Amino acid sequence: MRTYLIAGNWKMNQNIGETAAFFSALAEEINEVPQGVNVLICPTYTSLFAAVEGAKKIRGLHIGAQNLHFENSGAYTGEINADMIKETGATYVIIGHSERRQYFNETDETVNKKTKKALEKGLAPVVCIGEHLSERKAGKHFDVVKEQLIGGFEGISASDATGVVIAYEPVWAIGTGETASPEQAQEIHAFIRAELTLLYGSEVAESMLILYGGSMNPKNAEELLNCKDVDGGLIGGASLKADSFSAMIKTAGHLKSK
Repeated sequence: MRTYLIAGNWKMNQNIGETAAFFSALAEEINEVPQGVNVLICPTYTSLFAAVEGAKKIRGLHIGAQNLHFENSGAYTGEINADMIKETGATYVIIGHSERRQYFNETDETVNKKTKKALEKGLAPVVCIGEHLSERKAGKHFDVVKEQLIGGFEGISASDATGVVIAYEPVWAIGTGETASPEQAQEIHAFIRAELTLLYGSEVAESMLILYGGSMNPKNAEELLNCKDVDGGLIGGASLKADSFSAMIKTAGHLKSK
């Protein structure tokens, strides 16, 4: 049975002091991640060391970065490589977030290269896919997601694919207050798992985690997590406060204990 993964993407928020304060507050809410649940927080690069230290207060909590470069080193001003991320103690990395695709020209090709590099270096990739509002309105959301999956996983073996987490992001629901309905979320998550089955077979597809990444919060977490193919959330704004983030962790734990 798949575990839940409740993941926080802090984006360009929380300095070092705020990061330390967050983990102290979170430790007051929970001192151990519930059984059947994994928790991940991806802070800014400068807060990675502070986050790794803070995570020691809560058993079962993991830290990741928000991006990496696909080269090991070189003249790539402003970039960071996998070894630098691992050196902080982080074990995950987000790849291909919709904001990276929109503002920094990420493509399926670069997502593929970064995913391969993360796997090579022992980091667990959280690969983001999803459609814009215009694409959904045009009925192209399945085509968009399929293309991103095929491009992102090109040349990645079945054994390596089991180490990849997928985050479905309806781009129209990120930071807008809009959320896909549970029915919409389940429909697209089931489609993603079906496409993974075509790529890698049912055993691999059924083992892979598919997160919902469109404005999950304490109010809608339970109904989204109750969907058969929704294995957690990649959470933005609601992950910045210890009380709201811990509430979603507890919800996931409650559902797993049933």
